[in-house]
Amino acid sequence: MTGIGVTRAVSAPTRPGTKVVPAVVSSAPAKDPVRAARMDALRAARRAATLRLDRSLADVISTRWRKDKWSVLVVSLEDGDTLFAHNPHAALEPASNLKLFTTSAAFHYLGPDYRFVTYLAAVGTIHDGVLDGDLVIYGTGDPTLSHRFYDSRTAVWDALADSLRHHGVREIRGDVVGDASYFGDPGFGPGWRERDVGYAFAAPASALSFNDNVVTMHITPARKVGDPPELHLYPGADGLAIQNRAVTVARGRVRLAVSRASYDGPIVVRGSIGQNRTGEWRSVPVEDPAHYAAAVLTESLRQAGIAVHGVARSIGPGEASPITGRHTFAPSFQDAKPVQVLVTQRSPRLQKILEIINRRSDNLYAEMVLRAVGRIVMHDGTAHGGARAVEAMLAGSDSAQHTLDMVDGSGLSGLNRTSAATIIGLLQMMAASPNWDNFRATLPEAGNRHGLRRMYRTKAQGNLRAKTGTLRDVSALSGYVRAEDGELLAFSIISNHVPSTWRAKRIEDRIGARLAAFARPTLPDTDALDITDDVAQ
Repeated sequence: MTGIGVTRAVSAPTRPGTKVVPAVVSSAPAKDPVRAARMDALRAARRAATLRLDRSLADVISTRWRKDKWSVLVVSLEDGDTLFAHNPHAALEPASNLKLFTTSAAFHYLGPDYRFVTYLAAVGTIHDGVLDGDLVIYGTGDPTLSHRFYDSRTAVWDALADSLRHHGVREIRGDVVGDASYFGDPGFGPGWRERDVGYAFAAPASALSFNDNVVTMHITPARKVGDPPELHLYPGADGLAIQNRAVTVARGRVRLAVSRASYDGPIVVRGSIGQNRTGEWRSVPVEDPAHYAAAVLTESLRQAGIAVHGVARSIGPGEASPITGRHTFAPSFQDAKPVQVLVTQRSPRLQKILEIINRRSDNLYAEMVLRAVGRIVMHDGTAHGGARAVEAMLAGSDSAQHTLDMVDGSGLSGLNRTSAATIIGLLQMMAASPNWDNFRATLPEAGNRHGLRRMYRTKAQGNLRAKTGTLRDVSALSGYVRAEDGELLAFSIISNHVPSTWRAKRIEDRIGARLAAFARPTLPDTDALDITDDVAQ
């Protein structure tokens, strides 16, 4: 898969709050010298305030390292002028600031009220409570099928099983099939670091996902010293390959490592745990999310009193699906078995999902949303398809020059590239869109312990809203802040090759606080004609 690269220049937009200057007419009356002098003084004061801010931010940026690279841009969304720029067009790795493009595209194409639908369908005939065929759970990219939105990890599956029983189904003679064919790629991006595949934050995306596509493992000591510890997996472990190479010791600290070399490799448990320990909890990505979902649904069906004679299995991208590409769910013609949708499960509003992406920087949610956008807009449920949709959105906007190379939806890949100027163009586009309030609400708020837990006791607290970004040697912060005089500013700060992301974030905080404390005189609207005359002369 390759990224989407685009660079083009277009005219700057007229933003909400921008002062529109009337055309100059040759018959303009002579200016009042007193008013002209007052306007000159105001303009000079504005230039001086802006220059002080520029020098102040340049001084902050100068506190850097030898090989680091920065791209910084600050613009006024009220007047449209640039307040500070430092290598604004440098293409750098944005880390999770890339999620701004993913969530903006979701608002642009789908809207805040969009809901994902998961289908429970019978492939075969139902007679006297017996399904003579397979039961298919078909996903379209809902990332919320977990305890984050429901009472328990299996609450949705239990509800689906109860609904099926209320439909009169008591027996399934075929398999329970997890169908993830709505998406078209393996669920992880090129450039994802090999060392990350064993961590929950790098769980692969799937059109059918469950429990954030991770299995929770409780590791407890064995009764006998020298034996492997006991592994308890929640919710369920059917189809998971596990190698338990750990050992139980008499006493001692917990020295356990849970990892996997690749997504299709086994989960390996190494190390030791003392008998005096109560246990350790770990979360590990599953290899096949659709199979995992089908396996847990099978358990819920049996607990609901529905007999399942077959096995849990999955259909992935590129595999034959009885549903993907089908134009009707009526009994089919020719030799295929009929497909009947029995139960549907609708997700919460997309607004809630996008808030999780930007506030909690959830990688899995971002990857699934980007693929859903690609599927709906480009008929290509891959990260590449989603990136093409983002390109089309930017191409149709009035944002300034933009450069973007996007290979995933989360920013986890080290191959993503963009610039502060590109992000500013995106922030301008969203500020002028009907989804402005919804988009801004997804961004973490400074000085909020449930949001951006930084910049306490500064003018940015409760004011600045921005998306963070962090990878090894990479830090970023982009968003909006109101200056002390109420002027709305958009800013983007990206740094690469920094030996300390902690120190880089302190620089970001100093910039954010200074922007919130910035003030400059406002030019009166009633003097717009005078301003135009001065410029024309």
